[in-house]
Amino acid sequence: MSPLFVYSKLRSEFGRPAHFTDRPAELQLDLVPDPNLARNFTQRGRRDQAVQAGGDSSEHHVNTERVEYVSVGMNHVEGGWSRDVDPEDQEQTLRYRKKVEKDDNYVQSVLKLAGVMEHCIKQNNTVDIYQEYFDEEEEEEEDQAPHPPTARTINVFRDPDPVKRTVSSLSWHPDSGRKLAVAYCCLDFQKAPADMSSDSYIWDVENPSRPELSLRSEAQLVCLDYNTKDSHTLIGGSYRGLIAYWDSRRGGLPVETSSVEQSHRDPVYKVVWLQSKTGTEAFSASTDGQVLWWDIRKLSEPTERLVLDLSGDGSLDRAVGATSLEFESTMPTKFMVGTEQGLVVSCNRKAKTAAEKLVCTYSGHLGPVYALQRNPFFPKNFLTAGDWTARIWSEDIKDSSIMWTNYQTSRLMDACWSPVRPSVFFSVKMDGSLDVWDLLFRQSAPRLSVRVCDEALFSLRLQDNGRFLACGSQQGGATLLEVSSCLWTPQRNEKSLLADMFERETRREKLLEARQREKRLKERNRSAQSRDDDAATAREDGESSGEQLIARAEEEFFRIIESDRRSDGEAKDAV
Repeated sequence: MSPLFVYSKLRSEFGRPAHFTDRPAELQLDLVPDPNLARNFTQRGRRDQAVQAGGDSSEHHVNTERVEYVSVGMNHVEGGWSRDVDPEDQEQTLRYRKKVEKDDNYVQSVLKLAGVMEHCIKQNNTVDIYQEYFDEEEEEEEDQAPHPPTARTINVFRDPDPVKRTVSSLSWHPDSGRKLAVAYCCLDFQKAPADMSSDSYIWDVENPSRPELSLRSEAQLVCLDYNTKDSHTLIGGSYRGLIAYWDSRRGGLPVETSSVEQSHRDPVYKVVWLQSKTGTEAFSASTDGQVLWWDIRKLSEPTERLVLDLSGDGSLDRAVGATSLEFESTMPTKFMVGTEQGLVVSCNRKAKTAAEKLVCTYSGHLGPVYALQRNPFFPKNFLTAGDWTARIWSEDIKDSSIMWTNYQTSRLMDACWSPVRPSVFFSVKMDGSLDVWDLLFRQSAPRLSVRVCDEALFSLRLQDNGRFLACGSQQGGATLLEVSSCLWTPQRNEKSLLADMFERETRREKLLEARQREKRLKERNRSAQSRDDDAATAREDGESSGEQLIARAEEEFFRIIESDRRSDGEAKDAV
């Protein structure tokens, strides 16, 4: 017999998870709690178990047809439908119910149940059964015996192109967090093959086999960022210095791209959306030493320019290259720029002159500043990552950071704060490891260190809930990880404790800075005094040498006079 129908399905669609829908809750059974039964059980303590690559499982609850049971007190009498009684037959139901009600045991059970129910009602009126009365004790037990933090891999999104590229930037969807925008770029100068793709992708976190949308671009994208006001809009900066933006509702082609003449001259390493009324403004930073402001409604030219010339002359030849950018919405006129020289430049956009826009600099890294971010809970303190350390700064201290990590064996390529816990930050390194630091737990070493892959990690981004994070590797892999609850659940008094720590470290650095200034002043005064003493000694030496010459001249003069006198006396005697 030949088949009538042939059903076909793509291989990429196999193994997709089931999608469930919500429905209103239904009450099927209500059992009154019996306190006496609790003596037969021992409450088991909480325990978190990490499972790596565990099999997927699901639990389904199925209710059978209606069966009526009557549970009475301790005398558990079950009067239910037998197999001979049809629940749909009303006549049989009525006949069976009358038969049960005539039973003496049933009547006695109902009378006993009345006393039990009266006691339960009185108890429920005095005690709120839905209130948690022992939360503090449970929290104290959790604080005394904290569970070790863990991180497990959920998915890996690999570059679908045959020639693998580095994941240079990551950006989460601002609304649902179920989409991840990934920018791919070959960062090695003039080593990209001619046939290398320039596309970047938007991934669905539940489908790592195929990207949801391909973002076309004239050049490879170094940075990419979602618009927080319009979740369909993205902006990106390319390796050639161009700025483009996309609307996911219109497809993968860019809506508009900036012109070559008005764009950056070097790769755009960071682009950030501004908190404006229109939600269409952004600004970008590049290693050409410029910071440009854009309005995506008109990308033909930037709305404003700033040259990072620390001398204040605005010369592009002496400008320092920018590798990172930070903007805090609560400080609309301020922003910070991390440079290739290891400096962090604090800027004020509303200043009148170019020299006044560059407010001050912070120096502490031995190489480019790859990461720069303010603490979400303490905006005056910011985090930087570069060379082999991560440093925490205070705006009031210019000469040194207030806290820093030990020098690592591999270079740090990115770092960011936790959006939900003020004392936790994350960092990735060239050896493929992810470090989680908890300042209130320990400052000398990370609280958790995970080897994500065998490749170098270049980018890092956390979801807004702090539970999921993505790491981008050198060979085009974006790894999605989930951290344990102790790393994204706010701790008690955490904010106040961290505020005291930052204040204490800031005060200590101020005292050290004042001591160094006093020491330099004393050395300067000592050197000036030593120069004055040398000059006085030289003058004294000069004066003493002059007196000796005068004395010698006088002695010679009197000697000549004495000899002349003697010669005159001898001549007179001879006459």
